[in-house]
Amino acid sequence: MQDIEQIYKQYFETVYKYLFCLTHNRNISEELTQETFYRAVKKIGSYKGDCKISVWLCQIAKNLWYDECRKNKRLTKIDENQFFEMPAPEKTEDAVVVNEEKMVLYKKMQKLDEKTREVIYLRITGELSFKEIGIILNKSENWAKVTFYRGKQKLKEGD
Repeated sequence: MQDIEQIYKQYFETVYKYLFCLTHNRNISEELTQETFYRAVKKIGSYKGDCKISVWLCQIAKNLWYDECRKNKRLTKIDENQFFEMPAPEKTEDAVVVNEEKMVLYKKMQKLDEKTREVIYLRITGELSFKEIGIILNKSENWAKVTFYRGKQKLKEGD
């Protein structure tokens, strides 16, 4: 087993991106990411190794987010400007085009149902396999594949 510092360095970005996909809020995502790793340290003895560490961490993160939603009885709205903080191409014109395309894509994605949107976010930004997505969402690998494909089709129909 890797030490927790290595795990933190290796999976911080994955957990943060996953939480950002759920929360659409940078501050909440950062706070929950820290709490995820705190809980992971406390529960490291319960990690059985039957899934990747990233999947286990994302399960902890998802549960923390659901707890937060129940506690506050609200879900946050997306701050579309936060998507533009991703590294952009060097040329200004290219950056503008890329940002416009991202904006259009994320606006279309907001029209999808929550589970489809979550699968697409996990696949694209979290770079998780369909099997890992299925584990995180307590569904089958095949369900994740079908949901992703149908979501992609709905996004294409919007063109």
